[in-house]
Amino acid sequence: MTLRFTEIAAPRPDKESLAAAHAAIDARLDAGDRAGALAMWDAARRDYDTWSALVHLNFAQDTTDKDAVAAREYADALAPEAATHETALKRRLLADADRAGLEAQAGRHAVALWETDITAFDPKIAAETEEESRLSARYTALLAGARMTVRGKEVNLSGLTPFAEDSDRDLRHEAEAARWAFFAANGEELDSIYDQLVRLRTGMARKLGDATFTPLAYRRMRRLDYGPADVARYREGVVQHVTPLVARILEQRRATHGWDRLRFWDEALIDPAGNPKPAGDHDTLVMAAQEMFARMHPRMSDFYAMMRAGGFLDLKNRPGKAGGGFCTSFPSVGAPFIFANFNGTHNDIGVFTHEMGHAFQCWESRHQPGLDYLWPTMEAAEIHSMGLEYLTHPHMGLLVGDDAAERYRRMHLVSALAFLPYGVCVDHFQHEVYARPDMTPAERHATWQRLERRYMPWSDYGDLAYAAKGGRWQAKQHIYNSPFYYIDYTLALCCALQFWVRARRDAAAALDAYIALCGRGGSMPFQGLVASAGLTSPFAEGALEATMREAASVLGV
Repeated sequence: MTLRFTEIAAPRPDKESLAAAHAAIDARLDAGDRAGALAMWDAARRDYDTWSALVHLNFAQDTTDKDAVAAREYADALAPEAATHETALKRRLLADADRAGLEAQAGRHAVALWETDITAFDPKIAAETEEESRLSARYTALLAGARMTVRGKEVNLSGLTPFAEDSDRDLRHEAEAARWAFFAANGEELDSIYDQLVRLRTGMARKLGDATFTPLAYRRMRRLDYGPADVARYREGVVQHVTPLVARILEQRRATHGWDRLRFWDEALIDPAGNPKPAGDHDTLVMAAQEMFARMHPRMSDFYAMMRAGGFLDLKNRPGKAGGGFCTSFPSVGAPFIFANFNGTHNDIGVFTHEMGHAFQCWESRHQPGLDYLWPTMEAAEIHSMGLEYLTHPHMGLLVGDDAAERYRRMHLVSALAFLPYGVCVDHFQHEVYARPDMTPAERHATWQRLERRYMPWSDYGDLAYAAKGGRWQAKQHIYNSPFYYIDYTLALCCALQFWVRARRDAAAALDAYIALCGRGGSMPFQGLVASAGLTSPFAEGALEATMREAASVLGV
């Protein structure tokens, strides 16, 4: 039987129903039935998470819909109540003297996650948690409402991308000028939203006993087997091994085009002949992907067919739709959903294969015991998404045409390498911001400028005044809405590029290892999952060197 998105529903909870559900779970524990209590709790969490996912997806699909906005506001207001009950239950379970029995029933890794979770929330920060959601939604709606005109065409921020990658250098500059004019016009509000978020999060952390927000952020991300010192060491590896390679690539691009200087609006144009584009419109790409997955593996083919038939894809850009792309899931039925904004550029393929990696992992791990194991922590989850981007390389002719397939593979590799310095810069910026939460907006912009010179010394914004003064970070929604969730992409990319190297030698073996990793879901912490797939941890000495050598050889730089 085919699952259908339109048939997925979950009961709308309220404070009374949440209290009643947890009272019933407590009663089971009082009666000595821990297994029954855990099963009841898992079912309740799946229903709640399915309802929450539906509400937030509906809002993202149309940020102007008043009913969707109201439903999201209701969900955001209820979330601290749900977290309060969940934290209390985890505390009770962890207080059980029979730790071995608890670990046997719930899983040792799940118990370790709960121990972290109970330090990341307390009812005394419930009001701040709700306010954090409101501020994040305000940022999302502000960017979703952006409108600008390029060559007589009105577009939103997602719709700017085709112009920003056009082979016409003047058009690229015009698109970037339109983008940064929007951010300049809204700069004061963007500064205000972020300032409120930083101060709010710092206050939450201090209420929980932390001097700064950073330790709390790591616990909220459930990072069990590494910390800020490991991340700092990894960032240094990027500066040492990746930044010089990207600088050589960009200098080669400048010389190829004969430009006197490479400007910011030149960075997105990677191929001298113009970046490859999808070989067709939305419907063509969606159909071609079916053949691609059929060539790769029967399980991927069957899964994608289910996603298409069941209506679990929303890929078209439209007014009022939130920007970006993501994969969400409905754990009561085990199905994922992919949200994106196709714009006719190569990014459509990158976002699609990326989110399909998340979705396939979610599907493969749906039989893992317990909700905590359905998804891994974010940096591990991004291995599945980025890994699939590279494992689809041999079949790229189906999506861009055979004549452009090799150009796409080269462009995709270059984009990934250029992303690494940017990704670690975003992370370093947040570490500095939360270490000094009283910085003024001007000081935050200056901090970004300083870090940008370290990680991306090639950045030259020309007359894009707002970006030049250190405003580029305000376009990155993760900085506002998902603090410290960005280094995850770079850590995962370090691992995904290892899959790329392995696939160049034995594609079938690399794909088998990838599928097995997807099936493990979140049953281990990050470095455990990395090791289980035969990959080298990004925190290990020399983790980037071999991959960068391979990339330099392939690119001839």
